[in-house]
Amino acid sequence: MKYMIPENYRSPLDIFQTQLAIKEVKDYFQQALAKALNLHRVTAPLFVLPETGLNDNLGGVERPVSFDVLEQPGTNAEIVQSLAKWKRYALKKYGFKEGVGLYTDMNAIRRDEATDAIHSIYVDQWDWEKILTESDRTPEYLKATVSAIYRCLKDTETHILDLYPSLGSPILPDGITFIASQRLEDEYPELTPGQREYEAVKRHGAIFVTGIGGKLKSGKPHDGRAPDYDDWSLNGDIVLLNPVLGSQFEISSMGIRVDPQSLASQLELSGQTHRKELAFHKALLSGELPLTVGGGIGQSRLCMYFLRKAHIGEVQCSVWREDTVQECEKRGVKLL
Repeated sequence: MKYMIPENYRSPLDIFQTQLAIKEVKDYFQQALAKALNLHRVTAPLFVLPETGLNDNLGGVERPVSFDVLEQPGTNAEIVQSLAKWKRYALKKYGFKEGVGLYTDMNAIRRDEATDAIHSIYVDQWDWEKILTESDRTPEYLKATVSAIYRCLKDTETHILDLYPSLGSPILPDGITFIASQRLEDEYPELTPGQREYEAVKRHGAIFVTGIGGKLKSGKPHDGRAPDYDDWSLNGDIVLLNPVLGSQFEISSMGIRVDPQSLASQLELSGQTHRKELAFHKALLSGELPLTVGGGIGQSRLCMYFLRKAHIGEVQCSVWREDTVQECEKRGVKLL
């Protein structure tokens, strides 16, 4: 699906107000999230060494941005694509206990991203991770965590609308609806996964789609998910109905992480058993890393949503095709 700027769009906030409001959204939400999930802020890397296995390979086809290190001949580093694996390693390294977690600012460059109104090659998100027990690795625990995050979204919406009345009335529903990706396929077999999400989110306003990464009855997954961080049976995406774009709008990917058994199974299913030899995977398979739940929450996506913006370039700085720049100028969209 290609996300387009709607006809007759006008931002409720000017470019100066927007810059101030971006900070309000980010400051308020991250504090609410930290309190709700018992998270502590840490500093995270911008790049890692590929042989550590700490970089996220996302859907398995994206090429990480890499560079050689002048004073270390033969050494190449990769810009992180997410911190899904690094966070779990950090929880152990820093001595976090059960029920406590971390969050951090993750900044990435995804060179192969197809850009449109909601996709940029620059990615900024809050990455968070929390230690849990074996008994917590359940759908019920996942749902409780999602519900806590959703309450943070609701509180942030209220706060921002109080500060900027020109943004209009609240639009988030009282609660989030949980729906399995297989159920979406059963209900809408003729539609694409994105179209299925749109039909569901039109009805409910906010949904959490579970079961991302594994094959459905059709033989295809709802969406791609790397085999070595989420347990495909205990994960999902938070998707909102975007009132400006009139479309589904994913703002978070998250889940209970793989344990040794699910990691081995998912590496086998995805044909990536060679990754067992990487340092991170060896540590996980041998039970050296804690059991965790975690995810990423898009910072620019949240700012777009709460500030009623039509293009992600209104809330972040990136580079755009010339036709995108011209289209935004024609529509009165102020790219940062």
